[in-house]
Amino acid sequence: MAEKRDYYEVLEVPKTATAEEIKKAYRKKAIQYHPDKNPGDKEAEEKFKEAAEAYEVLSDPQKRARYDQYGFAGMGGASGFSGGGMSMEDIFSHFGDIFQGAGFDIGDIGEMFMGGGRGRGGQRVRRGSDLRGRVTLTLEEIAKGCEKKIKVRRLVECKDCHGTGSADGQTETCPTCKGTGRVTRAQRGIFGMMQVQTVCDTCGGEGRIIKKKCPKCGGEGVVREEDIVTVTIPAGVMGGMQLTVPGKGNAAPHGGVPGDLIVMIEEEEHKDFIRQDSDLIYNLLLDMPTAILGGQVQIPTLTGDVKITITPGTQPGKVLRMRGKGLPRIDQYGRRFGEGDLLINVGVYIPEHLDKDERKLIEKLQDSPNIAPGASEKKSFFHNLFGI
Repeated sequence: MAEKRDYYEVLEVPKTATAEEIKKAYRKKAIQYHPDKNPGDKEAEEKFKEAAEAYEVLSDPQKRARYDQYGFAGMGGASGFSGGGMSMEDIFSHFGDIFQGAGFDIGDIGEMFMGGGRGRGGQRVRRGSDLRGRVTLTLEEIAKGCEKKIKVRRLVECKDCHGTGSADGQTETCPTCKGTGRVTRAQRGIFGMMQVQTVCDTCGGEGRIIKKKCPKCGGEGVVREEDIVTVTIPAGVMGGMQLTVPGKGNAAPHGGVPGDLIVMIEEEEHKDFIRQDSDLIYNLLLDMPTAILGGQVQIPTLTGDVKITITPGTQPGKVLRMRGKGLPRIDQYGRRFGEGDLLINVGVYIPEHLDKDERKLIEKLQDSPNIAPGASEKKSFFHNLFGI
């Protein structure tokens, strides 16, 4: 299965885009990849669906907030289309009226076919690419939340030219587009003949050109450097989740919008515990005398060892629960609402090798009426173990 693309990348909008900007970007994509405009083009159909999925999430404030914090791993089926398995009928049913009452004219349609965001005066605003990293966390770190430092090589603003790309700080109006960043041409489309605006090839949509390029960055306004980024890890995260650090991706050429750093969470295997959502599982192996007679045993937790009482006659397979000794519980929006539990699976160690005296002791007990299980104990044991 192909890796899903970032929703903001799909719609070509920055993470700071307003609801109206997201809506407008979706209109552009919907027109560009509409089935009527691309008959029989499977790739265009997939892009049409991909854009609809992105809009379905980013147009909903709650889903967008959750996606911004945890990425695809945090969606958990929150999308009404269950992660992109939508049909064309779904799309038209949900979003078929997006153009009704939109109030855009032929000039708007022309702009919809252009790539990239727009700044003042119509010049193209570039966005830096996102970077990806990963951090490995212990359960102790997950329980409390923590900060991690990630070393990344990323594009940063050139200090010599302050990101302008110009050695002397001077730029000139592009002679081709006259500073608009766009050129207009006539094209026949699904709405008849229309004037379609495209990015100016001379200035790349920026409306300005550099005559004297900065020697350090070659006129790009960015240079690659090693950087240390601090990532705040909230308590209760899970392996596979993605956290977004806004603005810590690659800087954009000529003072555009920087990309983000997408951090994948990995969990380090713990020597004592197995994680099950927000609960922890600990396998306790008792010796036979303690299981029979009862007593106190020491149990590890994420905050230190504690002693628990074993009642006489504790059976193997019994599960003891220590409430609140697990990991933080978080809801679908990343908000903490309680603590998980520590589940203790009780097992009993049966020795494989006995010396002569130990064997005699066991043989003496073998005929005791309280040692051999009766019919009710046998039934109870197999019912607890196998449910029969």
